[in-house]
Amino acid sequence: MDKVSYHSVCRWTFHAGKGGFVPADAIPEWGKDSLDTPACVEMIAQEIVPRLPGHIELGMELHYDYEVDEDNAAATADALASSGIHLALITPGAHRHFAYGGVASLDVGEREAAEEFGRRTVDLAHGELRKAWHPDPGKAPSLVLWNGSYGYDLATPAIAEMYRNLKESVADLCRYEAEKGGDLYVAIEPKPNEGHPAMLLPTVASAILLWKRLQEEYGVDLDRKGINKEFGHSEMVGLDHVYDTVEETDNGMLVHMHVNSQGYNDGIILGGPGKYDIDHGARINGMNVAIAGLIRQAGYGRWKGHDMQVRPYDDRRQALDRVVRSILSWEACELSEEEMDSDLLMQYLAQRDTARAEDLIRETVINAYRHFDRMYKG
Repeated sequence: MDKVSYHSVCRWTFHAGKGGFVPADAIPEWGKDSLDTPACVEMIAQEIVPRLPGHIELGMELHYDYEVDEDNAAATADALASSGIHLALITPGAHRHFAYGGVASLDVGEREAAEEFGRRTVDLAHGELRKAWHPDPGKAPSLVLWNGSYGYDLATPAIAEMYRNLKESVADLCRYEAEKGGDLYVAIEPKPNEGHPAMLLPTVASAILLWKRLQEEYGVDLDRKGINKEFGHSEMVGLDHVYDTVEETDNGMLVHMHVNSQGYNDGIILGGPGKYDIDHGARINGMNVAIAGLIRQAGYGRWKGHDMQVRPYDDRRQALDRVVRSILSWEACELSEEEMDSDLLMQYLAQRDTARAEDLIRETVINAYRHFDRMYKG
């Protein structure tokens, strides 16, 4: 097979348990004192990579500063480089530190601290972690700005000032990264809620608009700028993540993907609009087949991340297996979509013969399950 497919797994998937309403110690082997980030890389290399087809290259996603920092960056980079796993994404874990808006904060001290936190993330990516980048510049890591700290809970006119702060801070960070070489892909990951009741940049459209405004107001070069597409964030408020893909690709702003799911749309697992962020792995369904077709047509060839949580009752074996299943499920959607007769589908749709179009899509989904079974058993 000539195709190479790029998938990435997230350090934050491999933890002992979420706690709160579910156990915090379901997988004690993955406790914070038992599994550090270099050891996690080695575990992935030994227990996940061998179960994947040979045409899949694997990357890893990390939060600064609680998964990778100045103290463990060199060891993490060595582990990645020696295992053939590349750094696919790094993100400032600002939500752990800044509860009043982060870089958008109306508290000058918090805003300055959050901005410095972002610069340290850039420094680490371009510094100690550089040896773990993929050699292809088109597969360079994404610097993802998750809006989890860009939030508020009071309806006041000051929200406009927070938005101005956000624009200025993101523009400054982009300039800072450009001074380091500009090799990272900078992506915004929209989310409608969590960790605040209301968020700046809640949707794909609002994040695209922000980039356009940064170009107009601050002269930010939009090359290597765009969206980290997160299926579940759209699903959880009932938005259309298929159409999100159209907006992202039409604007040339699909930079990174998180192909996890809320799970409501395959008729098997529960979740969906009005639920919290469940973060199931990728599912095989018609929507994902459609998205696979859209990104293929757009020529997307970067990382497809699996930002997922295993079930709160999983043991270590089953948790690792869920990650494998997520990767193979998305891969199966792509393989089956490539085999679908797209001309016939367009013919049916042009003739308003939507029942036959449904039949063709259903056959494609069934074929994706066959691909999954073949790869999973193989």
